[in-house]
Amino acid sequence: MLNSLISRPWRALLSALGALFLLGVASAAPQISCQVTYAGATQTVLARPVSDPYLVPSVDIGGRFWFKAVMVGDTAQVRRILLYAYQDAKPHPVLVHQAKYLPPYPRTSHPWAITGQQHVYAGPLERELIYSCTLEGLTP
Repeated sequence: MLNSLISRPWRALLSALGALFLLGVASAAPQISCQVTYAGATQTVLARPVSDPYLVPSVDIGGRFWFKAVMVGDTAQVRRILLYAYQDAKPHPVLVHQAKYLPPYPRTSHPWAITGQQHVYAGPLERELIYSCTLEGLTP
């Protein structure tokens, strides 16, 4: 019914504007993408902007580590990026690595590699966790 009330040129214009809006929304949301490897298995851990970093859950990595990526801010501004690695231990996980990144973020490539490859060792057998993270979706 609505299509019959709108002329063809206006329908094409509205359709194009809608597509541009969706494209802008999809590309405007910043996120952190971390490739986390333990014992030869790699997992991707994603983080989007949050206002409360304490609500972000940690991700189990191979039953030996926990990894947490936190991006504090909103879609307009990322105020800080926090990365945590914990050794899975009893009675609770133990923090073995913490990294903090503040603006301005390095813009050497797109997506921006912010950590390089990091190696974390923990436990009586010195288990190795490897991770690298990129920042995506920010406009220069």
